[in-house]
Amino acid sequence: MAGTYQSVFGTDSEKNTHRIGFLLIPDFSMIGFASAVEPLRLANRVSGESVYSGLTYSIDGEPVAASNGIPIIVDAPLSEARGLHAMFVCTGVKVRRYLEKPILTALRRMATHGTDIGGICTGSYILAKAGLLDDYRCTIHWENLAAFREDFPDIAVTPELFEIDRNRYTCAGGTSALDMMLTIIGLQEGTRLAAGVADAMLHHRIRDGHESQRMELRSRLGVAHPKLLAVIEHMEENLEEPLSCAELASRVELSTRQLERLFSKYMNHAPTRYYLELRLNRARYLLRQTSLPVLSVALAAGFVSASHFSKCYREHFKRTPSEERRNLE
Repeated sequence: MAGTYQSVFGTDSEKNTHRIGFLLIPDFSMIGFASAVEPLRLANRVSGESVYSGLTYSIDGEPVAASNGIPIIVDAPLSEARGLHAMFVCTGVKVRRYLEKPILTALRRMATHGTDIGGICTGSYILAKAGLLDDYRCTIHWENLAAFREDFPDIAVTPELFEIDRNRYTCAGGTSALDMMLTIIGLQEGTRLAAGVADAMLHHRIRDGHESQRMELRSRLGVAHPKLLAVIEHMEENLEEPLSCAELASRVELSTRQLERLFSKYMNHAPTRYYLELRLNRARYLLRQTSLPVLSVALAAGFVSASHFSKCYREHFKRTPSEERRNLE
């Protein structure tokens, strides 16, 4: 399992109800939040005891709309969050809009007073900005991983499903929050209760934190040709410094012509075009999730000049990199 299990809400809560807070940031991921809070409710039902108490907070105490538009009524404003064993920050793709000083200050205060801190989906971004992930391992959704590394190069971020490192808990969002919470329940209350909760949720197996966030390439692409998969894996691993078609073919012991036939048959694309789209998609993530200059984004996606990058981007996405940024404002 990922992480170092030392705290898990400390020892003072062993025989009391675990009070867990959820700070809902506008446009938070509903599936991440639900996957984290529902196991706590079911733990109470399965055990027949009030093992967990889940409390919701927003910045100002007003209802918060998730990214799907559904509003959630919260228990209190963040300023009234007291006596919690843990606080989880629930966010979504627009997390950069909410790096506000009051939020960061409140989280630092809670951590100073012994509250364990967690992040769901892109919540790691707020924790990192608050300085609460220094010297901790963390994870974040795979779409945000490259941007996070660009913004916080000194933080040990991993592509794991979830990370539990002492009194910090982070997960990649989606259903990974379920596996993280089930792991926490198992550590605190025993594996039998965790298994009972998983069974009630029709979750057949509690995934380990080390498991990959993404589907295997074979399943994701719907192809099984081993050499084609190996080439695409090399492409995904070398976006900043792209390999030539000849280099890719050589790595899997094919000729360039054979490689082109494989891509035409299985991917309906030339290998160069497929590779270009991978790099453009990475650039799009960086444009949306970081404040890096356009030239830096271009370089990170393997383009040698901003003008060439802008031309390719406009042809593929029908807007320039600058327009992409403006559309998020």
